[in-house]
Amino acid sequence: MTGMITSILILIFIFDEKIPDLQGVQEGVQLAEKMSKAINKSSFDSLIFISWQYGSHRYDWNKKEDSVKVIWANFEVNVSTQTLEGIAYHGGVILKGNQNTEIVEKAIRYFNNDSFWLVAPYKIYDPGVKLNSVILPEGHGLMVTYTQGGSTPGDTYLWILDENYFPRAWKMWVKMLPVGGVKSKWLGWQKRKGAWFPGNFQTFFFYKKEIENLVVY
Repeated sequence: MTGMITSILILIFIFDEKIPDLQGVQEGVQLAEKMSKAINKSSFDSLIFISWQYGSHRYDWNKKEDSVKVIWANFEVNVSTQTLEGIAYHGGVILKGNQNTEIVEKAIRYFNNDSFWLVAPYKIYDPGVKLNSVILPEGHGLMVTYTQGGSTPGDTYLWILDENYFPRAWKMWVKMLPVGGVKSKWLGWQKRKGAWFPGNFQTFFFYKKEIENLVVY
């Protein structure tokens, strides 16, 4: 137990970073506009439906109707992304009362997390988002803080953009991690209906997770 604690403390010492100095809101807004153009945000906004699988979770997201079907294990949940109300099934049997509430809330957490990694660069104009800029040795740094919404409001991310303002990686300062500034990469970008989506993510050079069976229209 002592060895494990020591290892965790060493990892924190090695990888922990403070949030870098911010350069200005106006510069952040300008970077956001350039990134939005690079990834064709207008095409994403016009999409009606996105379906994908992330690990053992399957999603059918009807953007037009603000609803999503979440499927995992033997559960299926239909939930409104606006009201956060939904109906849960287990083995085809509808759940009621506290059981329904518990599974619906779990589905919402899954969707908030898994859809974020798929479409994060498109969410910079969500309500409560604060934008800023950061100077980087190469490329451009767009600091994004989500003050409300989702399952973990207050999380901060640094989108690392290339010379063409396309998002290539990010660093994060989030509640679920004991260290700040953990870096991940978006890999395998693919263009669907004019909008760009990542094919997979890589963290710490060894952890990789893929987006599978992506369908958009």
